[in-house]
Amino acid sequence: MLFKDIIGQEKIKNHLTQTVANGRIPHAQLFVDPTGSGALPMAMAYAQYILCNNIDGENNSGNHSCNLKFEKLGHPDLHFAFPVATNDKVKKHPVSNLFMSEWREFILNNPYGSLFNWYQKLGIENKQGQIGVDEAEEIIKKLVLKSYEGGYKIIIIWMAEKMNTAAANKLLKLIEEPPKDTLLLLIAENEEQIINTILSRCQVLHFISLSESEIKSALVLEHSIDDNTAAKIAHQSHGNWNKAQHLILNNDNEQVFEKWFVAWVRSAFKVKGNASVIQELIIWSEEIAKTGRETQKRFLRYCSHFFRQALLANYKANELVFFESTSSEFDLNKFAPFVHGGNIENINAALEDAIYHIERNGNAKIILLDLSMQLTRYLHQKEVQSEK
Repeated sequence: MLFKDIIGQEKIKNHLTQTVANGRIPHAQLFVDPTGSGALPMAMAYAQYILCNNIDGENNSGNHSCNLKFEKLGHPDLHFAFPVATNDKVKKHPVSNLFMSEWREFILNNPYGSLFNWYQKLGIENKQGQIGVDEAEEIIKKLVLKSYEGGYKIIIIWMAEKMNTAAANKLLKLIEEPPKDTLLLLIAENEEQIINTILSRCQVLHFISLSESEIKSALVLEHSIDDNTAAKIAHQSHGNWNKAQHLILNNDNEQVFEKWFVAWVRSAFKVKGNASVIQELIIWSEEIAKTGRETQKRFLRYCSHFFRQALLANYKANELVFFESTSSEFDLNKFAPFVHGGNIENINAALEDAIYHIERNGNAKIILLDLSMQLTRYLHQKEVQSEK
C-alpha cells in the first residue's frame, strides 16, 4: 500500500512523511478513524514507507524486493493484531496469527473494510470479537525479538478499542518503553473506548471523513462510472469510502428498493381515505419481512436517503438532488411537497427506531407495519408556516 493509493488525507500523509524525514518517528501512535476514511491503508503505507526506505519516491528509490513483499502483506517485520473470536476453524484461544490468511485476503480486497465486514469474513457476525490477553502475549513475543531485516519492527493494532482491560494492562509497559526501533500503530474508531493509560502514551492523529469531491473523483477513476452516478453515490456515502464501494456493488438493489418504496408511500397515502388499504400495508410488511435483516436495514436506510432527497427537492436545493427514478410512474418533484420541516424529523426518527429494533432481532412484520402506520400520519402532516 502506497500513500498515492490513499484517498484524501493529504495533511496526515505530509505529517507522517515528515516524521521519517526528520528522524522523529513516535514509537506509539493512535490513528482515530471515522468509518471508511482510510486509517488502516494509511498505517500500511506508513509502514511500507519506513521498512522499504521509500523516502525519495514511493516504489522507485526504495528497496524493490521489500515493496514486492508488501504487495502480498508478507514482510516479516510487519505484524498485525485485530479483533477475533472462536469460529468453525478456531475453537479456543483465538489470536490474530490463526486468521492471517483470512486477514490478508480481507485487506487486499478492501483495506477500507469495516469491522462488521471482517466479522462476516470470519463468520462471527453474531459474536463480539476482541483483542484479548492471549493476543497481548503474542504481541510482546513478536516485538521483543530482533527484526528480521535489521530495521524497524512495526505492529498495526486495528480496532484497538476492542482490546479488553487485561490485554491493555499487559501491553502498557511495552507501549511506554518499547524495544529499540519498534513502532506501534493503533487504529480506533471510538477514541473514548480506549483506556486512558493507553491513550496517554500515544501520539493521537485524527482523520477526517472524506469529502464528496474526493469520493466522486475516486469512483470515476476506479470504477469508470459517469459523473452524475458518482456524485449521487458520493453524497449517499457520508464520507465513507467503504460505504461507497458497497453502494457500487449493490447498485442493482436500488431498483428493487425503489419499487418497494413507491408501493409503500402510495399505500400510506391512500389509508387516510380508505381504511381497507391497511391490508396492502400488511402484505407489504410481510413481503419485506421475508428478506434478511441486512437487506431490511439497507432498505430502511435507502428510505431515509429518499426522504432527504425529497426534502431537498421541496426546498429547491436542486444542486444536492441526485435521485433519478427508474420508474416512469413516479415523479420525485410531485412527491417532494409532502416531505418538509414539519415531518422530516419524525420520519427519520421512526426509520432509525425501526432499524434499531431490527438489529436486535425484533419481529420484522410488526416493526414494519408499525412504521407504516406512523408514515400514514406523517405524510399527511401539514407544514407549519412561520409568521412573517
